[in-house]
Amino acid sequence: MQVLYTASARATGDGRDGHVRTSDGTLDLGLAVPKEMGGAGDAANPEQLFAAGYAACFHSALRLVARKAKADVTGSVVEAEVGIGPNGGGGFGLTVALVVDLPAVARDAAEQLVAQAHQVCPYSNATRGNVEVALTVGEAR
Repeated sequence: MQVLYTASARATGDGRDGHVRTSDGTLDLGLAVPKEMGGAGDAANPEQLFAAGYAACFHSALRLVARKAKADVTGSVVEAEVGIGPNGGGGFGLTVALVVDLPAVARDAAEQLVAQAHQVCPYSNATRGNVEVALTVGEAR
């Protein structure tokens, strides 16, 4: 694979209760363990960052396949929910749920576009076979 871009970020502090910063400084955040996991929950966490990245990446892939299909993606929205929990092997695993809203596209066509985007999206390709990803076409919250 020819690499077109490489992102670089550095984590310091106490991991989930630490700090992350990209090499160019455009992302510079304190982190906190979510309340649901016993933390303060007063800052961002890795699952939120993953959800934001996946939502944006999937939306881009969706718009790419929709453009090729000449589908109207006006008002399109992608929401990503990332869950974390014990994986039964002593570690932790993730789940992902993507909800895609394509208000200007008929449901059958929207489902086809979402399936195609799932094949194109780098996050989908990276997680395939490793993380359960549920795809839903419907109205985003």
